[in-house]
Amino acid sequence: MKKGNIFSPFKAIRHLFRKPKTLKYPFEPKEPARRYRGFHLNDWDACTGCGNCADICPNGAIIMVEIPEIKPEPGKKNQRPKLDYGRCCFCGLCVDICPPGALSLTGDYFHIHFDTKTFSFIPGDEKSDPEHFVDPQNYSLLKASLSHRKKNFPGFSPDIEYALFEPERVPMPQVEPEERSLSFIEQVLGYSEKEARAEAARCLECKLCEEACPAHLKISDYIKAIYLGEPEESLRKIYEDNPIPAICGRICMKHCEAACSLSVRGEALSIRWLKRFVADTVRDYQKALQQKPAPSTGKKLAIIGAGPGGLSMAYFSALKGHHVTVFDSLPGGGGMLRVGPPLYRLPIEAIDKDVNYIKSLGVEFRFNATVGKNISFGDILKQYDAVYLGIGMTMSRSTKVRNSEKCILALNFLERNKIREKVNVGKKVVVIGGGNVAMDVARESIRLQHIQHPGEEVVTSAVSLEDWDIMPANKEEIEEAKEEGIRFNPAWGPKDVLLDDKGNIRGLLCMKVKRVFDDAGRFSPTFYEDQEMILEADTIIEAIGQASDFSFIPKEMFDQLKFTPRRKIQVDEYGMTSLPGVFAGGDIVNTNLDAVTAIADAKIATEGVDHYLSAIPIS
Repeated sequence: MKKGNIFSPFKAIRHLFRKPKTLKYPFEPKEPARRYRGFHLNDWDACTGCGNCADICPNGAIIMVEIPEIKPEPGKKNQRPKLDYGRCCFCGLCVDICPPGALSLTGDYFHIHFDTKTFSFIPGDEKSDPEHFVDPQNYSLLKASLSHRKKNFPGFSPDIEYALFEPERVPMPQVEPEERSLSFIEQVLGYSEKEARAEAARCLECKLCEEACPAHLKISDYIKAIYLGEPEESLRKIYEDNPIPAICGRICMKHCEAACSLSVRGEALSIRWLKRFVADTVRDYQKALQQKPAPSTGKKLAIIGAGPGGLSMAYFSALKGHHVTVFDSLPGGGGMLRVGPPLYRLPIEAIDKDVNYIKSLGVEFRFNATVGKNISFGDILKQYDAVYLGIGMTMSRSTKVRNSEKCILALNFLERNKIREKVNVGKKVVVIGGGNVAMDVARESIRLQHIQHPGEEVVTSAVSLEDWDIMPANKEEIEEAKEEGIRFNPAWGPKDVLLDDKGNIRGLLCMKVKRVFDDAGRFSPTFYEDQEMILEADTIIEAIGQASDFSFIPKEMFDQLKFTPRRKIQVDEYGMTSLPGVFAGGDIVNTNLDAVTAIADAKIATEGVDHYLSAIPIS
């Protein structure tokens, strides 16, 4: 062993007269390195409460705490992360995984206190002022230097380039606009297995999407199964809450994607397309699902309307053992989805795949059967123990402007083109309306023009009361319509349909819109009377909205129905109307007007019907 010099201790004398480096925190803040990882900040406005920070923490230093003062909303929970600095190793994984980039690590790293409870608190920032939600004595120690530190020593901030998630979605293969506008081929080609698994790998399993989905599908579970290469297991998870995946995988309104945490700084997970991948990949639903209805209850349920709500009601009720009969005036299932969304969006084959599986569970379908014509509503009430109304909105509204009887109504136009003889259109088509149905009509019109007038110059124009900022159609629909050559005229309203000497349409006289809604937010359009224009046209199609047809219900029964101020049928918490034994859901009950909400209504009504039928003795 090497021996030390006996004079070594005396070397310390040289430090005797040097000024000591004394730490005087918090009176003299010590300057850390620019990227030092100290205490956390959390932007409460940006934070979605997704909990990914807690999930990734290797030391379990983060828990999610419910904040009663925060009101949860789609895409945001009322939870915020709470940090335990007895466990935190300041690795920064929570910052890198945070989808909205709300979390950061400041340059603050000193905290002096004898109470160990103060080492655990809920971080906030200057905007949210967490003083009301954390231990006051802990907060007072941090607050003095918090603002100074964040401004001058930001510490470790989120950077999308180094995020631990993939911000960009796997592109969906689609037919190019120049090609797809020439025919009715399906626009979206669908994911391959490799693409679907890569997209599924982006899911952070925060489940914000599930809370936003009206039907509360187990989205993270079925997407995880896709990632693991188990499409049949994924289908089973989907069918727990949604019996029409081939349909919804194509036309769902994607409330889930709007709430996806990835969408804050990147692109939302392609939840709809992943559902479609599963529905298209699993060819034999019966073999994959192997579902068996419960033993027969001896009770009979009639469903009027084979749309999303009626199909879902039939599926869930059949599994409970009830005998289900579905009546619909169309030649096949799907309701308005069978005749509304054009073939390039929703092929008949996809609809029939879902319908045929529901039929395999013992559901009886009576197509081409119009209630009120082929069978009376009264007879149905006599022959069945309960009735479910899922009739949707099947009548097109008209502008009622002068000569509007010369126009074609949207739903009639779409139905004829999809399941009957195609409509003959002219070279100059004008579509009145700015909603999704109007986009379908316009895009279908330009396809018909290219087919019926090949090689000739054709024009399809859309005119809407709404300007760009309030146009009701989905942005995706609007952009795709633009790509295909649709010409838009926002903030113009129809005044007269102009006719030539022979009584044929020659154009649409329009007025400039001043505003669409009044100060109370009610629909009450006003116009600039001195600003007019004429759109040349030989075909005009009205797509300004739909209404429900209740003519099949006898007046004495219809008068007993209660309606909401929005003219929707009023139902109780179990989906039953004011007519005993008559339940309802979908577009005639709610204002969402989409398939997944109709499914949600059907799930509720299924339990209501089951409870109602269980109280009726078997005859």
